[in-house]
Amino acid sequence: MNQPYVRKITSAADALSARVLAARLTAAAGAPAVEQARFLTALTTRMRESLGRGGAELTLTARPSAADGTTLVRAVVAPVSAEPGRTPWQLTLACPGPRTCDPLRPEGPPDSTHAEAVLAADEGTAVLLRQLDETEEQLRLHREELHQTNQGVLALHAELDAAARTQRELLEAERAARGEAEKARRLLNFLADASAAVTASLDQEAILRCLPELLVPEYASQVDVWLFDEPDAPTTAHSAAAVTAARCDRPQHAGPRPGELPGVDDLPPSALSPDRPLLCIPLTVRHTSGVLTLTAPGDRFDADTSVMLVELARRTAIALDNARRYEQHRDTAEALQRAQLTDLPAAEGLDLAARYLPATRGLNIGGDWYDAFPQPDGSLLTVVGDVTGHGLRAAVIMGQLRTALRAYAIEDDSPARILTRLHRMLCHQQPNLYATAVIARFRPGDPQVVWAAAGHPPAVVRAPGGSVRVLDTRPGVMLGVPLPFEYEDHTVELPPDSTLVLYTDGLVERRSQGIDPGVELLGQTLAALGDSDLADLDGCAESLLKSLVHESERDDDVCLLLCRPVRPSDGQPE
Repeated sequence: MNQPYVRKITSAADALSARVLAARLTAAAGAPAVEQARFLTALTTRMRESLGRGGAELTLTARPSAADGTTLVRAVVAPVSAEPGRTPWQLTLACPGPRTCDPLRPEGPPDSTHAEAVLAADEGTAVLLRQLDETEEQLRLHREELHQTNQGVLALHAELDAAARTQRELLEAERAARGEAEKARRLLNFLADASAAVTASLDQEAILRCLPELLVPEYASQVDVWLFDEPDAPTTAHSAAAVTAARCDRPQHAGPRPGELPGVDDLPPSALSPDRPLLCIPLTVRHTSGVLTLTAPGDRFDADTSVMLVELARRTAIALDNARRYEQHRDTAEALQRAQLTDLPAAEGLDLAARYLPATRGLNIGGDWYDAFPQPDGSLLTVVGDVTGHGLRAAVIMGQLRTALRAYAIEDDSPARILTRLHRMLCHQQPNLYATAVIARFRPGDPQVVWAAAGHPPAVVRAPGGSVRVLDTRPGVMLGVPLPFEYEDHTVELPPDSTLVLYTDGLVERRSQGIDPGVELLGQTLAALGDSDLADLDGCAESLLKSLVHESERDDDVCLLLCRPVRPSDGQPE
């Protein structure tokens, strides 16, 4: 339509004819059904409004667009009468293609034009309704899909929340497990260190002193040990829980509220500690020997800690029992040892002094001995010996050797031959047991002293002027070594006021230094003594011991025998 279509709209028929023309024009231009319906509906509404105001003038134009080849259909409705404020209404529809026919040319008889237009309008409405139905169906499908998506999202959120809760629970469980593992590791490390501390000593008092140092203040605010076999212990009141633990041989807990500790019975609070709980653990090995009472460091005992404390008490009971048995064994060995060290005899022209010191560390008592006894011919034999090994067995073997030596000495006064017979006896009766010994024979009025040694530390001689000599002649093999051996006698000049020092290795041997530095120190100490110090031979022995062993712990027992010939005029027979 090259020319605009202009028509007066004064009646409904005019409006209908104009609508039919607009419908043909937009259909010929290929307008989409929805857009065409919107265009026609808006135009019809505007023309209907104009009829109530005296009519209007409609102008329809259809021109192609030079830019994209579409056809622009424009409708302008202008009022017939000029009224203030009223302006022409216009609407433009862009159609996708050029028109295919002339909308002004009728396509049928004049009387059928309006009927066809109405039918065409219904057809367009039907198309529009179908599109609306399809759109509604799509909307319904989209709503269902959106609803399912929402349900999936909600389910996913629920699963994520559940997974997050599970992860939090797993993290908390892992954290708790790590805490428990760390706590268990710490308790096991403490138990190992504490066990090493209480079992390191064989002294009951040292073990008892160790417990408070270990447990206070982390595991207990107070530690009390009640030992039944302490007759000299001060009389103290013991809690009812401790008495119950001793009677029932089972750990007891006494506190304001039940402890619910594994393997522990609960009792009412103790009158001795009404505010803090008590944990009373019996000290049992073969029998109950005491009770360990611990006062809680806070308002309660931890369950895992209580298990550790019960185990520590068990190990402490073993340590105390070992210490008690060790002390009994040590006391028995020392008593047997001292019982066999008889008093020194009185000898004309010879002063004697002897000392025996038991070992202060370890079960090393027994085996060292000294002896001095007269012979039928008037001579005097002095002996110092050392049996390998320690304890009761060494003390018993020492007694056998001492008795055998005295028996052999009655038949022969040669120190070497006596040692040879002892060597044969020990090889025959006690294989795998060895001993060292040195024998010196003194004859009245004879400055020559005959001596023989079997693997023994060298004797030391101090001359009257203060010079010191070590009798370092090579000794024979140890007694009991499984090979035949004949010992040799040696002589040494020992004028009056000289001093012969016989000793066991406990006097001079130190674990970190060996025996040579000790022998050298012994010689230096002897040389430093004056004649006045040697006048009292017992005082001289004490001086030697003080310088060499009294100031340190001893791993071995010590025997010391001093022999000093005196002039006949100075001799004081006892």
